[in-house]
Amino acid sequence: MLAKLSTRPAVRRCAGASALVLALLGAGLPAAAADQPQPDLSRFYRQKLTWTACPGTDTPDDLQCAKVTVPLDYARPRDGTLDVALARYRASGTSRGSLLLNFGGPGGAGVPALAAEGKQFMDLTKGYDVVTFDPRGVGRSSPVSCGDGDALASAWTEGDTDAGRPQTLLKQLRQAADRCARSSGPVLAHIGTVNASRDLDVIRQALGDDRLNYLGFSYGSRLGAVYAAQFPGKVGRVVLDGVDTLTESPAEQGVAGAEGQQTALDDFLDWCTTDLGCPFGQDRRRAGDQVIRLVRSLDENPVPTDFGGSFSGQDLVGAIGQGLYSRELWPSLERALASLIDDGDTRRVLAFATGGIGLPRERHRTDGGLADTEDVPADNLPAALMAINCADDPDRPTAARLTRDLKDLRAVYDQASPVFGRYRLTQLLLCYGRPKGTDFIRDRVKDVHTAKMLLVGTRGDPATPYQWTVETAQRLGPSAVVLDNKGEGHTGYSSSVCVHRKVNDFLLYGSLPANGSSCPADAGRQSVTPGSGG
Repeated sequence: MLAKLSTRPAVRRCAGASALVLALLGAGLPAAAADQPQPDLSRFYRQKLTWTACPGTDTPDDLQCAKVTVPLDYARPRDGTLDVALARYRASGTSRGSLLLNFGGPGGAGVPALAAEGKQFMDLTKGYDVVTFDPRGVGRSSPVSCGDGDALASAWTEGDTDAGRPQTLLKQLRQAADRCARSSGPVLAHIGTVNASRDLDVIRQALGDDRLNYLGFSYGSRLGAVYAAQFPGKVGRVVLDGVDTLTESPAEQGVAGAEGQQTALDDFLDWCTTDLGCPFGQDRRRAGDQVIRLVRSLDENPVPTDFGGSFSGQDLVGAIGQGLYSRELWPSLERALASLIDDGDTRRVLAFATGGIGLPRERHRTDGGLADTEDVPADNLPAALMAINCADDPDRPTAARLTRDLKDLRAVYDQASPVFGRYRLTQLLLCYGRPKGTDFIRDRVKDVHTAKMLLVGTRGDPATPYQWTVETAQRLGPSAVVLDNKGEGHTGYSSSVCVHRKVNDFLLYGSLPANGSSCPADAGRQSVTPGSGG
């Protein structure tokens, strides 16, 4: 979850729906894994970075790039390595070190996001080199993929999530998991937030910082919380904005996500139908029905694309979801939908579906070196999102349980959103066939003993509900300080003048607001997406 979704307050989730999801797939907390002896990682921590001009003609001249090498498997550091892409803006004033940014996702590449939206963070260069990175499996850092996308499309269309054909669905899900494994290479087995956090500590040391100064948005808050649990003595000034849950199951998160996206779509249609160029007309009630009919029609009869593949209704749902992350994208989304509906032209909606990443000219690298920008797979963002979420999730319902529960799960997700419900449910089900994820986050990211961290929660956040900020703060313990943003939308730094100022004051000067203090709603400032992603 990377950017703003809506300015309308989030729809409250039905307690019965959450309880049903918990009962269906189970939410018991597995036992914590035993501590393992730590191998020698000194050669990785002794690295020195070499900064050069970033590749690409559209890259800002003052943005510098580098790479850091990390173990593929931290338990067996001699078994292989991979490179992690870095980018930075140098400090304009007296630097106190580096500030690491993560823009969310999971699956969002930091380097292109900082290149596109770096102006939002120029105030922070008064005291820091502002640095970001493409996490392992993302962007240029050994990007994962599911091939040409047909594996996921088949799970959405051929298998469907219809309770009448569960065995067909399970077969398609297994095939999708196998295809993702073949297309992603060795990094897939070592992806996830726990390993990304360890990479973050190698980056911290390579940058020459004794402590990590960090600003993480949405999923980036999960990464920051995991880091605090793994390296409590290395926590510097840390801000988590749009705070993710550490305890709710992916099934519950999927319902919340579907509801939030439906709210955002409703807002978009409220706006679109006031414009004569709206492809759904000016009748607001009919517009919502037309979106549903369009999705169903494309699922039944996908249309060909200029790249030789096909574009389904679920592809469209993914594209719409990307376009709803920022109000500033709405005019472009409107035009893309008009091109699709009026001319059958999929190019503009495909740009949203891939997060703006072009199709690769050749197979991306999986040997651990940085991929060329043009070779990042078109499906890297959704493939990485699924891979990371699955790696972070210890729940793996059996085929028998999924078969039994599928009908009720479909009903819960359809009730959450008639447009996004199936898409979100399929994302959940795509963990089937993959190895069981870690139990570290649920069991051990709690009661951290660190320097004070600032957690920003936004009351009208439809993607990461404000309650998650409260719950995560309680879980982390006295180190967590909550700033209550009374505004709307997903995350507060780029949409609230008050939040922006308080976060900067803490990061630059160590001025921490009181726990429970608040920022008023700021209707005069719209969000700007710091990237694109889920």
